[in-house]
Amino acid sequence: MVLRDTARASIGIVPAIDEFPMSSDTTAPISPSADDSGRNGSSRFKSPRARFLLLLVALVMIVSAVLWLIRFETFGKYQESTNDAYIQTDAITVAPKVSGYVDRVFIDENQEVKAGQPLAQIDPRDYRAQAAQSVAQIDVAKANAAGVMAQIAEQHAAIAQAQADLTAATANAAFAASEVARYRPLAASGAETREHLSELQNQAVQARSKAAAAQAMLTSAQKRVATLEAQVKQANAQGEAARAQLSAANTDVEATILRAAVDGRIGNKSVRQGQFVQAATRLMTLVPNASLYVEANFKETQLGLMRVGQPVKVEVDALPGIELSGRVASFAPGTGAQFSVLPPQNATGNFTKIVQRVPVRIAINAGPETRKLLVPGMSVEVSVDTRSARNAAAQIRREQERHNARSNR
Repeated sequence: MVLRDTARASIGIVPAIDEFPMSSDTTAPISPSADDSGRNGSSRFKSPRARFLLLLVALVMIVSAVLWLIRFETFGKYQESTNDAYIQTDAITVAPKVSGYVDRVFIDENQEVKAGQPLAQIDPRDYRAQAAQSVAQIDVAKANAAGVMAQIAEQHAAIAQAQADLTAATANAAFAASEVARYRPLAASGAETREHLSELQNQAVQARSKAAAAQAMLTSAQKRVATLEAQVKQANAQGEAARAQLSAANTDVEATILRAAVDGRIGNKSVRQGQFVQAATRLMTLVPNASLYVEANFKETQLGLMRVGQPVKVEVDALPGIELSGRVASFAPGTGAQFSVLPPQNATGNFTKIVQRVPVRIAINAGPETRKLLVPGMSVEVSVDTRSARNAAAQIRREQERHNARSNR
């Protein structure tokens, strides 16, 4: 018997229950049968309270699903969102119009400034000297014009004298001619000698010559006035040129003071007192406070129902829990890849289609305190409500069908 049990144990055979001796006083716990447990479970679900709770839970789940579906069909599927969005602004590069040494710097880095506030000043002495030189040129032109005007007055007196000389010469010539006419018949009849007639004729010729000379002098004097008037115009033109130079010089003097174009904050300041700066060289950057906007890069598949003027929700990462409002302001005329330094050329090599993104500008509605915390480059998440264009797809489809029908005729 022992050998048989040992052999069974060695080959893994479990002895039967009846092979173990059982004492008469051994008791085993009685477990409920499967039928009893089934009856207990069914009795729980037969309870009115349990059935009511289950029905209530199922009803709540069904109502929640229906409400979610209704909200999705009427609202959710028209919301286009992206986290590829950043705060931007049209920053102004502050650069001088004139070259020179920086005399003073009035602002510090990151300082708030108002429109028209002085930022820096370039040494204005050279430009003030140019302005003074232009003033001197204006005075010279005025003096020249005054001198020529005096000559014109003298010339008018000379014209009057020439007119008088011409009148006298004309009278002498007329008298000489009348004397010749009176003595010619007498000389022909022998009452006067021909020598006397010849003298009278000679005097008449001389008188006509003097009258012609007087007429020439008068004409010359009159034309001299025109020459002098042209000199006056030339002097006035020189004065105008000097005034233009003065205006340019005054502009350069004013340009030596760099002023803020708009309200904003100074950033990336590189100017220092005593530094020599060239014209059009960047000295600092002025970031306007009022022109902040969001540039969101939406996928091309999200733009079908997006239109200008649609409302936008903006969540700034730096302001958790705060939701800003905005509106779609404009769309870029091309994808971001088209405006990159090296746009892709898909006609070369292997091609892998990649969803492109289009920059969308979004105007922000934010108060002064909020704008103080917003700086360009901050990450935001935007969501555009496109429900106003829900019928646009059908309209486009009908329009294209009509266009195709006309094309096929």
